[in-house]
Amino acid sequence: MQTLGKYFIFLGSLFTDRERFNVYVKLTFEEAVELGVNSLFIVSIISFFLGGVSAVQTAYQLTHPLLPQSLIGTLVRDMGILELSPTITCIVLAGKVGSHIAGGLGTMRVTEQIDALEVMGINSASYLVLPKIIATLITFPALIIISAFLLIGGGYLAGVLTGALTPSEYIYGIQLDFIPFNVFFGLIKATVFSFIISSISSFKGYYTKGGALEVGKASTSAVTASCIGILLADFLLAKLFL
Repeated sequence: MQTLGKYFIFLGSLFTDRERFNVYVKLTFEEAVELGVNSLFIVSIISFFLGGVSAVQTAYQLTHPLLPQSLIGTLVRDMGILELSPTITCIVLAGKVGSHIAGGLGTMRVTEQIDALEVMGINSASYLVLPKIIATLITFPALIIISAFLLIGGGYLAGVLTGALTPSEYIYGIQLDFIPFNVFFGLIKATVFSFIISSISSFKGYYTKGGALEVGKASTSAVTASCIGILLADFLLAKLFL
């Protein structure tokens, strides 16, 4: 409970004694490139192969003669939009982005760079952390949209190339009984998960104590806590919206 209270106090400190607006705009764009754009490659690779594996495994299990093969496209679409793209992709981003944030802030803490900002009268928490959170809130939902498209595309190629179904069957399947709210729900999950990753990782890194060894421990702790937070939030959001 003490750690949880410290976490919420840390979040509150982000909005006190802030710098000028134009300072945050520049920092946010820099963080958006570092945390979001630079994660596009790994997100694309994972999403494409997740779609392919989902299509192949669904085709393997869908052996009942009364079930049309077009259901492969429907299942890949729904799994991708509702769960695979937002949740699995964000767990991967928790490892890449979360460790990067925690390691960077932890290094600044142990090398006394954060203390130097405080001496200059700058709210170091707001200056260093708030742009990271805003950047992830902007870029992660965009990455999830790209992920969903690539996942469905990967399912298409895998399904067609393996002969599990025809292109027209797959297209019909992904159009069948489409629920637009699922896309909205996936974006809600992406936004919540992005906040969890950036805020928890920043918290772990910001309060690192010790030396280089503790920076590594903070990065590991940040990834672990972020993954647990994502899974817990995933369950709560599903109960709340579905």
